[in-house]
Amino acid sequence: MRNCEDIQMKFYQSGDEGAKLLPVSIKEWEEKAKKTLAAGPFDYVNGGAGAGDTMRANLEAFQKYQLRPRICRDVSKRDLTIKLFDQSIPVPIFLAPIGVNSILHPEAELAPAKAAAQLGVPYILSNVSTKSMEEVAEAMGGALRWFQLYPPKDHDLTNSFLKRAEDAGYSAIVVTIDSILLGWREKDLHNAYLPFLSGEGMGNYFSDPVFRSKLEEPPEKNVKAASRKALDEGNNTAFTWKELEYICQQTSLPVLLKGVTHPDDALLALEHGAAGIIVSNHGGRQLDGAVATLDVLPSICEAIEQKIPVLLDSGVRRGADVIKAMALGASAVLIGRLYAYALGVAGETGVREVIENFIAETELQLAISGRNSIKEVDRFLVTDAYR
Repeated sequence: MRNCEDIQMKFYQSGDEGAKLLPVSIKEWEEKAKKTLAAGPFDYVNGGAGAGDTMRANLEAFQKYQLRPRICRDVSKRDLTIKLFDQSIPVPIFLAPIGVNSILHPEAELAPAKAAAQLGVPYILSNVSTKSMEEVAEAMGGALRWFQLYPPKDHDLTNSFLKRAEDAGYSAIVVTIDSILLGWREKDLHNAYLPFLSGEGMGNYFSDPVFRSKLEEPPEKNVKAASRKALDEGNNTAFTWKELEYICQQTSLPVLLKGVTHPDDALLALEHGAAGIIVSNHGGRQLDGAVATLDVLPSICEAIEQKIPVLLDSGVRRGADVIKAMALGASAVLIGRLYAYALGVAGETGVREVIENFIAETELQLAISGRNSIKEVDRFLVTDAYR
């Protein structure tokens, strides 16, 4: 992986060729994705629940905190390495689980998976990926990957997904519980756009022997019925802490609970077997008017007392956001829409470009803040602008 100075110089030395380079800022990527993609796919990624208040809150929360750098420190050598579940990871950045990548690019999940593998960034594969978990694993080789699980109602299907993930070399399970029903997403409703109904994002279901055995007709003959069956499995409104315990008991892999925004739920997750927590509100796509993830991160970290890792999702857009989140207690962060826009614009090349630039910006922020290791980032680095 190139260092941050090399990444910057690539742009500065481009000269007249600069106009031909891929976008730099997230805003540019978003604008180009809007021009590249049809309204349905773009709005599916770009939109949120209701009025979009939770999406805005996620972004605005990062503005409440300001970095307070220290100077005259030797930052000539930088280290972004973290350790999670006894694994050394070169950067504190994960690619968040984003489903139905096939609506953005023909290579679907294979493109971000390969880009992540090349750059040493862990990839969390969505449960509702168009490419199966085995196909993605093959594309990634030995690179670090986790599997997201929308817990099915059917325990047999749950067990099948867990075993397949273990066999395919995924090293953790991310149980996502803030999406037991689809949020009220006005853009998708206006576009009458739900890609799952046509079989997009159904790679893990349609390739699963247990799921197929429950169908009256195989997906090849009745894709709509099979898709509706899969969606019904994912709408697990009866999921309880007892169900989380069941999942933890069925796998040897660490289980993280994604969708936590309350410290009491964080403690319950720990009590019922979770090996980690991902503070997330689904990028503002589920509950409108909800709390921003960064706002609740400190209270959750205080409750957990470093007993298990706490990761942050939703609203992360800049390298400064990574530093702020880690200063407030996060073990790592997840990025989502950033790489989704890049995937829609330029496939694997675009995703690789976004990740590389994002890492470079994070490394620069670390150094300019007066730290040479991500391990040195602590609460003293940030100040609450509203206090």
